[in-house]
Amino acid sequence: MDTDFISDRIAKLRNKKNISARDMSLSLGQSQSYINNIENKKALPSMQMFLYICEYLGVEPKDFFEESITDPSKLNEAVEAFKSLSPKQLDLLIALAKEMK
Repeated sequence: MDTDFISDRIAKLRNKKNISARDMSLSLGQSQSYINNIENKKALPSMQMFLYICEYLGVEPKDFFEESITDPSKLNEAVEAFKSLSPKQLDLLIALAKEMK
């Protein structure tokens, strides 16, 4: 993994949410070109800004780096929904997910 991964991952996750780089930058309290500069590999976010970016995108920092998770915010949404299910319901969902592979 290299520094390009961070830039590319932010762009992919932002595009999945259909948010412009400008709107995201401004929502994070930065200049309108902030995210654009990161995505164009001209800058990297500080650790604090990285955490804000993850929060904004609805992504856990650990999931940000997991390339096999294509839509971390959807995965987090599903996990939250599953928390209230009974063990039997969870077993059924697990069986369904395995069948869909």
